[in-house]
Amino acid sequence: VQLQASGGGLVQAGGSLRLSCAASGLAFGSRSMAWFRQAPGKEREFVSVISRRGGSTDYADSVKGRFTISRDNAENTVYLQMNSLKSEDTAVYFCATGRSLSQSDSAYHYWGQGTLVTVSS
Repeated sequence: VQLQASGGGLVQAGGSLRLSCAASGLAFGSRSMAWFRQAPGKEREFVSVISRRGGSTDYADSVKGRFTISRDNAENTVYLQMNSLKSEDTAVYFCATGRSLSQSDSAYHYWGQGTLVTVSS
């Protein structure tokens, strides 16, 4: 199983970025997909999750109304559209796959390598 996250970069506060995570080696359409993030000096935290067909989503309170998760099962890819970015969104963002909509990282079996998002104020 491979999860390849991309799309990170440097953006000014208030700006937008779209992260992508391309998956291979798994039955993508049968698994939930999630995004977590880890800021410098902090623990990894849940950002968002989407169900296997995209019908259900969940978000951390800190990103609700600003971030949108989506997926394209034909392309084996999950996305995270991030709008109205804040300096506190600066972190390495990881995609992960599991079989639930849990906010706990222990529920996810495979992880990507992470992509760095830096928001300048």
